[in-house]
Amino acid sequence: MRWSIEISDEKLLKTMGDLIVRAKELEKESEKKLGGWGFFYYKEPEYEEAAHLLHEAANCYTAAKCWDEAGATYIKLAECHLKTKLKHEFAANSYIYAAICYQSKQNIEKVIDSLEKAAELFEKGLETVPGNQCNQNAAKRYREIAERYESKQNSENAIEFYEKSAQLFEKAQLLMSANHCNHKAAQHAAQVQRYSKAIKIYEKIASHSLNDSLLKYQAKRYLLDAGICRLCRGDDLDSITKAIERYRKLDPTLSETSECQLLASVAPSFQKEDGAKLKILVSVVMGQASYTCTPKITDYTLVDAFCSSLPQNH
Repeated sequence: MRWSIEISDEKLLKTMGDLIVRAKELEKESEKKLGGWGFFYYKEPEYEEAAHLLHEAANCYTAAKCWDEAGATYIKLAECHLKTKLKHEFAANSYIYAAICYQSKQNIEKVIDSLEKAAELFEKGLETVPGNQCNQNAAKRYREIAERYESKQNSENAIEFYEKSAQLFEKAQLLMSANHCNHKAAQHAAQVQRYSKAIKIYEKIASHSLNDSLLKYQAKRYLLDAGICRLCRGDDLDSITKAIERYRKLDPTLSETSECQLLASVAPSFQKEDGAKLKILVSVVMGQASYTCTPKITDYTLVDAFCSSLPQNH
């Protein structure tokens, strides 16, 4: 996602100092619009006018590259929009702009918090935005959160938010994006040795792919990944054999593929702790051996997990 913020009044202010001074003035004006007790009366808040002033203040802070102040002002702006009717879309967008500002300071915690608030608003549904568009917008924000947890090597939270994103992409009928997020969730599950969860996700992606004419040819890749996770989990030969048969029923073309042949070959070797053969098979999995129709697994998380599960001292 390419983030940008347009500054409408930048030409009117010549120096960084002027921008900051102007931003503070606008913030003070917005506070007056938000009301409170005066000398003799209580003034009702004027949220729309306050929102306009906060928007201008945030723009000034952004132009001055005062990212923390800009982010905080966009948060105030979002909260102000939430007080108005039919303005929740503006609130969601303000949280996104806050995330952009915090990203410029690498304040990942505040980025995540802002994106999550935006996603929650989209997920609840907005009266001015069609349902599918809301789901898609929420899914994108959750995916961005997952990517930030991924950058922090926090696999557990990455799994959670990739799955949230996938569910909403499915609701928006964007199966390819849903598969991508589910695949990322499965990769992280395998990385932290949650093989049962990874298997469930891989099998789900394969099943969904088989129901789509454009994606069905990718199903065997996910079924192979699920099979490798079964090996890493330590399933017995009978369980793995039954799983392979079930995979063949899911995808009748699977039997003819090198992926299926590889999986069927790996299982007995793994059970017998045939280290020499396993070493060859791992080379095949990684695409390093010169076999015809050699399948290549692009999921190196699974390859690492598979290698770490190999019998020792061979």
